[in-house]
Amino acid sequence: MVNDKDFAFAGLLPDVVINAIESLGIFPSSGLLPLNSYENRVYQFRCDEGMRYVAKFYRPYRWSNAQIEEEHLFSQQLLDDEVPVVAPLKVSGQSLHEYEGYRFAVFPSIGGRAFEPNDLDDLERLGRQIGRLHQVGKKDVFKARESFDIQRLLSESIDELRHSQLLPQELEAAFWAILSPLAEKLQTFAWDSLAYQRLHGDCHIGNVLQYDTELTFVDLDDCRMGPAIQDLWMMLNGSREDQTCQLDALIEGYQDFCDFDKKEIAFIEPLRGFRLIHYMAWLSKRWQDSAFQRAFPWFSEARYWESQILALKEQRAALDEAPIKLGY
Repeated sequence: MVNDKDFAFAGLLPDVVINAIESLGIFPSSGLLPLNSYENRVYQFRCDEGMRYVAKFYRPYRWSNAQIEEEHLFSQQLLDDEVPVVAPLKVSGQSLHEYEGYRFAVFPSIGGRAFEPNDLDDLERLGRQIGRLHQVGKKDVFKARESFDIQRLLSESIDELRHSQLLPQELEAAFWAILSPLAEKLQTFAWDSLAYQRLHGDCHIGNVLQYDTELTFVDLDDCRMGPAIQDLWMMLNGSREDQTCQLDALIEGYQDFCDFDKKEIAFIEPLRGFRLIHYMAWLSKRWQDSAFQRAFPWFSEARYWESQILALKEQRAALDEAPIKLGY
């Protein structure tokens, strides 16, 4: 289903971006380098005093001011507890600003490269950092930001896909023949039995930067209340044996700072199934945004949907397997 309000970046021209930044008393001396971001528009630049910054312009209508401010507060609380994370700068006591209808924030630009764990020791170190993040997360709750409501999000995703014009007509029967039973199975899990806390929300390797030995979390745009396993399971990949070893290492480090409820392991494959569906719906919802069409051109091709049908079948089968068992 298309909502024109979701694609309201047409007026965010370079001079608007520059003027917005300069309204804070920060004067870019370099060009604007667009960074990989699809929900928002993010630009790196160097100011006239030689410092590098990142300006993030929030997608209109996605989050309320209160929800964005909770994201900023959480990132600052993490920094105050010495958890490496990128938090927005405050100018005149405010971290969220507005210019010509666009809300934005400015962040320090940090050095580093994408974190690529080479062994289980690296994953244990990452587990410690996630444990530290959750230790801070448990000290308070989000009041304005959405919770990780699987039933609602799943229902919204299915509704979006049912109205999508991108699913090839000749594949519709096969697609829904597997997506519907997968979704029904996902609804049977006891999501309400999980303890919720403040999370990063989109904690995957791409949102962790490494500089020397320090790991820094970036992009808390999807932070919300949810189960701890949501910030851990996306770090797993490969065979079942590989994932068992990886999870064991992550939890070993995690428990240096936070207790982990092992019953949450049973929700790894359901969360993977949910993400498959939610990701397709997200691309469909944002498809009229030209940035999505440039970044994901394959989404409108039949071979993509064919591959998704196979992935959905494999995921439905995975839900019937016994959960991973940790070594402790």
